[in-house]
Amino acid sequence: MPKVKIGIGVLEESEKVVESVLRSCCASITACYCRPGGVARLGGVEIREDPNPGQALVRDLFNGTLDAAVRGTLPSNTTLSALKSTAGVDSLERAAVLESGDGTMFILAPVGVDEGWTVQEKVSLARKAGRLARTLGLREGVAILSGGRLGDAGRHQRVDESMAQAELVARLAGARHYEILIEEAAKEAGVIIAPDGISGNLIFRTLTFLGKGHGHGAPALNIDRVFVDTSRASPDFVNALHLANLLSNTQKTVF
Repeated sequence: MPKVKIGIGVLEESEKVVESVLRSCCASITACYCRPGGVARLGGVEIREDPNPGQALVRDLFNGTLDAAVRGTLPSNTTLSALKSTAGVDSLERAAVLESGDGTMFILAPVGVDEGWTVQEKVSLARKAGRLARTLGLREGVAILSGGRLGDAGRHQRVDESMAQAELVARLAGARHYEILIEEAAKEAGVIIAPDGISGNLIFRTLTFLGKGHGHGAPALNIDRVFVDTSRASPDFVNALHLANLLSNTQKTVF
C-alpha cells in the first residue's frame, strides 16, 4: 500500500498514543496533534502543536494535509463538534469495527448514545455499515437487534415498541431481525444494528473493556473523509491507526 498521512489526537496519556504510533506497522506517516509541549519530542514521531489540537486535526483532514484522522485521546464533544461543523453535517453516523474474543469480526452501530434512535437513522446506519463491511471483507448480512424475542410480545410496552421498530428497519434495509439474539447475529452477520445508541454503547464497552474482545475504531460513515473515532479508555490505538490506513488506501468516499 502507498504511504498516506494520518493524524492522531493527543490530550491525555501521551505516552500511550506515541507508543501506538511507534508500534503501528503500516507504512503511513503519522503525526501527533497536541497542545504546545503536550508530547515529548522523540525521533520518528512527527508532532503538530496547536492550542486547539482537535480543531487543527479536523482542519488538516479537510484541507488535504492529512489523508485520515484518528481521535486518539482528544475529548469527544469538542472534537466531534469541530468535525460536524467542518463537514457540514448535523450529526455523525459512526460504526465500530469490533473483534470478539474468538476472533470474529463484525461492525456494530449505533455506538454513540445520541445516535440511531429512529427508524430512518437505523436504516441509514444499516446501509452504510453494510458497505463498510464489504470494503473490509467481512461477512455479508445485516442483523437488526431488538429488546426481546417475538414470543415476549405483551410483556412490556418498550419491548413491543423495540421489536416493532426492528421489524420495520429490517424490512426497509433488506436486513434480518435477530430479535435479542446477539450471539446468533455475531456468528452470521457482518453488521449488527443495536436497538438504540445506549445499548450499542453498552455492547461495545462490555465486549472491549469487560470481555476479551478488541475495538478497531469507529469510522464516521456520513462524511467524505476518513475519520476514525476512538475511546480514550482503549488500551492503545494501533488497531485504529491500521484501520485508518486501510480505509485511506481503499476508497475514501466508500460511504
